[in-house]
Amino acid sequence: MLTTSSFFQQTRLSAILGACALAVVPVLTACDRTDSSQTVGQKLDTAVTKTEQAAADIKDATKASVDSAGVALREGAEQARTAARQATDSVTINSEDVIITASVAAGLLKDPDLSAMKIDVDTKNGTVSLYGPAPSETARMRATDIAKAVKGVSGVDNKLTVKTS
Repeated sequence: MLTTSSFFQQTRLSAILGACALAVVPVLTACDRTDSSQTVGQKLDTAVTKTEQAAADIKDATKASVDSAGVALREGAEQARTAARQATDSVTINSEDVIITASVAAGLLKDPDLSAMKIDVDTKNGTVSLYGPAPSETARMRATDIAKAVKGVSGVDNKLTVKTS
């Protein structure tokens, strides 16, 4: 049974479809104005082919962009890994240097002649540098021996100056 409401809905739908069909014809004929011998079906096929080609081109361009972004992401990740490795190596070296510095300073404090002196101990990559005064040349040389005896020391740069009375 067809009600008044459904009748108006079908009539409205038919009018909309008719209007759409009328609107498509000029678009299709405008797709290729150079060849007027083509039928509407042929023009439609040409338009579909061009649309499919454009979609394929967009797909290829999108894939290339994604691939490029993937390469950049992988390169960035590798750079981050390298930086993390370098930071870890640096922290390891710095922590070893801190341990060496503390051990040398503790050794100097145990020496009766050097414990009263203000001696600065710096360590970089296992090389210990000593700065400050020494009461005698013998004490100065003993400071070098104390530093060399610490595990991990690769060299000593003794810049202690002998105090003259």
